[in-house]
Amino acid sequence: MSAKTKLPVGQEAIDEFGWLRAHRFLLLRRASQVFFLTLFLIGPWFGIWWFKGNLSGSMTFNVLPLTDPFITLQGFFALHWPETTALIGALIVGVAYALIGGRVYCSWVCPINPVTDGAHWLHEKLGMSKGWQPKKNTRYWVLGMVLAVSAITGTVAWEFVNPISMLHRGLIFGMGFAWAFVIAVFLFDVFVSRRGWCGHLCPVGAFYGLLGTKSVLRISAEKRADCDDCMDCFAVCPEMQVITPALRGKDDDTPLILSSDCTNCGRCIDVCAMDVFKFTTRFDDTPAPAREQRTRTQPASGASKAA
Repeated sequence: MSAKTKLPVGQEAIDEFGWLRAHRFLLLRRASQVFFLTLFLIGPWFGIWWFKGNLSGSMTFNVLPLTDPFITLQGFFALHWPETTALIGALIVGVAYALIGGRVYCSWVCPINPVTDGAHWLHEKLGMSKGWQPKKNTRYWVLGMVLAVSAITGTVAWEFVNPISMLHRGLIFGMGFAWAFVIAVFLFDVFVSRRGWCGHLCPVGAFYGLLGTKSVLRISAEKRADCDDCMDCFAVCPEMQVITPALRGKDDDTPLILSSDCTNCGRCIDVCAMDVFKFTTRFDDTPAPAREQRTRTQPASGASKAA
């Protein structure tokens, strides 16, 4: 094999651990997303009303209220005081994501995530440039505008255009105008901006990122000294900027990925043939020697891959 031959992203991990091991968190995320979506579809589809509502607000077994705290916050700005059950539901969900990790919602629950992941896959297959890349804080400006519009109009403004709610309606009522928003997100990520929606614009992701700033669940580059600079973790990470401080820090720098932008998707763990990353907590102070400054060690076959 020529030394210039490029290995696909994640191929070394597949060769080292097998396909299932190299995709375990991706597969678990897809199962989780289908599970949460199905909970709210078995009612309208099959008449089994264990879970009434959707990801914005629901009642489970007529006992447990769950409310999206972002919806509740918009209601406050719109000067609508929610019912007690909605407040309790928002508190339950808010505390859970504040502890676990706010953007876990984005990678493990949100049904739009498979749409944007599919768009990214097609974007890469077409060999397109990254395109227009808004500044990272753009989503926080969008978040602020949503709250401002809610205050001005007296409505829960985001629900009029929320692709998550649109997807849910489309699955229940069939093809219609609701699907236009979902398709627009897909086309935006394919042709306009690589990973643009979730990474730069979505106010829901911005809100949950802020909510989980001090969350417990984290990923650590515990074995960063073993990194061989293959760059696969950067290739699959939807927020690649979060990896650098932990992976390439000095001995006295924490190997924990502490950025609230991290979605805890686990793909960096999946694709790393050197087994550098692992799930842990923010309280894990395990020492991690710094990565050596060296030229990437080539695989035994002499092959290399694209960053």
